[in-house]
Amino acid sequence: MTKPNILILMVDQLNGTLFPDGPADWLHAPNLKRLAARSVRFENCYTASPLCAPGRAAFMSGQLPSVTGVYDNAAEFPSDLPTYAHHLRRAGYQTALSGKMHFVGPDQLHGFEERLTTDIYPADFGWTPDYRKPGERIDWWYHNMGSVTGAGVAEITNQMEYDDEVAYEAVRKLYDLSRGHDDRPWCLTVSFTHPHDPYVARKTYWDLYEDCEHLQPEVPAMAYEDHDPHAKRIFDANDWRNFDITEEDIAKSRRAYFANISYLDDKIGEILDTLDRTRQEAVILFCSDHGDMLGERGLWFKMCFYEGSARVPMMLAAPGLDPRHVTTPVSNIDVCPTLCDLAGISMDDIAPWTAGESVLPLARGGDRTSPVAMEYAAEASQAPLISLRTKRYKFNRCALDPDQLFDLDADPHELTDLANDLAHADALEELRAMADARWDLDRFDAEVRRSQARRWIVYEALRNGSYYPWDYQPLKKASEQFMRNHMDLNVVEENQRFPRGE
Repeated sequence: MTKPNILILMVDQLNGTLFPDGPADWLHAPNLKRLAARSVRFENCYTASPLCAPGRAAFMSGQLPSVTGVYDNAAEFPSDLPTYAHHLRRAGYQTALSGKMHFVGPDQLHGFEERLTTDIYPADFGWTPDYRKPGERIDWWYHNMGSVTGAGVAEITNQMEYDDEVAYEAVRKLYDLSRGHDDRPWCLTVSFTHPHDPYVARKTYWDLYEDCEHLQPEVPAMAYEDHDPHAKRIFDANDWRNFDITEEDIAKSRRAYFANISYLDDKIGEILDTLDRTRQEAVILFCSDHGDMLGERGLWFKMCFYEGSARVPMMLAAPGLDPRHVTTPVSNIDVCPTLCDLAGISMDDIAPWTAGESVLPLARGGDRTSPVAMEYAAEASQAPLISLRTKRYKFNRCALDPDQLFDLDADPHELTDLANDLAHADALEELRAMADARWDLDRFDAEVRRSQARRWIVYEALRNGSYYPWDYQPLKKASEQFMRNHMDLNVVEENQRFPRGE
C-alpha cells in the first residue's frame, strides 16, 4: 500500500456549530469552503475534553484524559503514550509540527521528528488547578471577562505574531518537502492558536463583518441563579462579578472571533496554495481542539459540555473518499486511529487501550452506534465531569451535581433538562448504565487530586534556585542553511530548486 502524505490543519477554540456542513454560508472563509467541497464533513464532532492541553493530548493519542493523565493545562503528557506522530514515524513517515500543541513536560516532541516553532503556552506545571481549594481563582492565568470587554481591532498581538510564524514556517516546510531530499512520506501538522480569545482582530478581517447578522447569541445571557451548578462555577472562575458585559461588548467579541476565522482562512489558503503549486498530494484533515460558547447563555470560552464549547469542526479530504455530509457523532480522539487506517498502520499492539475509532467506515457511508465520550477535570471544576453523546441524547454527570439529559434533536440549544422527565426515563437509565460501566468517578477524582498535589510540589521546587525551562527551543542550524563554504554552490542551487530544470 502506498502511504499518503498527510497535512493536518488544526485551529484552536473553533465552535463547531458554525460548521453545520462546512463553514456557515455567512462566514467569509473561501479557502475552507473549497476544502469542504471536496471533504467528508463531520457535523457532530466533539472534543474529548473542552480545554486545550487535555483536548490535544486526546486528539493526538486517541485516549481520554482519564487514560492520558492530561487532565488540565498543566498536566504532563507522558512520553510513553503513543501519538499519531509515533505511529506514523514508526511506519516510515517524516513527521513535523508547526505551531501549538500545548505539550507539558520535558518531552516536547511526542513523536514529531521536527518542530518548526516553539509553543505559545508554558510547558511547566504552573497552571495546575487545586481541588483542595474549591473556588480559588488564580488570577494570573485563569480566564477572565477582560477578553470580552477588551475586544476590538489591532494590527499585531501576541497571538497574531505566533500564527503568522506558524503559517510562514509551514509554507517553508512544504517548499522544502517538494525538493524531494527525503523520499519518505510526510505528515505535517500545522496548528494555529486563533480564533482563541482574546477577541482582537486585524481591521482587514474586522471590516468583513460590519453588517453581520450574527453578532448576538441565539440564547441570550441568563441570570446567574438560573444556571446549572457547573456553569455557575465557570462564571465564578471567570471573575464575572468584576465585569459589566454590554451588548456592544458581546457584538465586538463575536465580530472579532468571526474576523479571526477569516484571518485563519487566509493562512490556510497560503498553505493549500503552496501544496498545489509544488504539485504535492496529501490527505488533508481540518479540525479544532474544542469550541467557544461565544456568549450563548452568558457563557464564554469553553470548560463545559454545551454544544458551543464541546462541538468542533472536522473535515477530511482523502483519495478514494467521496465528499459527503456525516451527522453521526464522532470525536477528535478518532483522529489517531483514522490516520493509521489511512496509512495502513496496525494499532493492534495497543488496541485494547485505545478509545478512538477510525472514521473511515462512516466516511464511506457506514454507520456507528457507540456513543461519544467526553471528560473534564480542569479549572472551574471541583470534581471530574463526564458526558456521553448518542445520536439523539447528551448525558452529563458530575458527582457534585444532578445528572443532566438533553434531547439534541428536539432541543439543540440544551435548554430543557429531561433527567426528571418520565417520557425519557428509559434513555436516561440506558445512559446511566453506560456511564457506570465506563467510569469510576471516585477513582477518577482521586487520581486527579493525586496528580495536582504532586505537580504543585514539583513546580514550587523547580522555581527555587536555578531554573531550567522545558519550553521547546526550535533548532536552527545556520551553518546548514543557504550557501556555506563546505557546500558546492552548483549542487546547492540545483538541489534547492523546485521544479528542477524548468
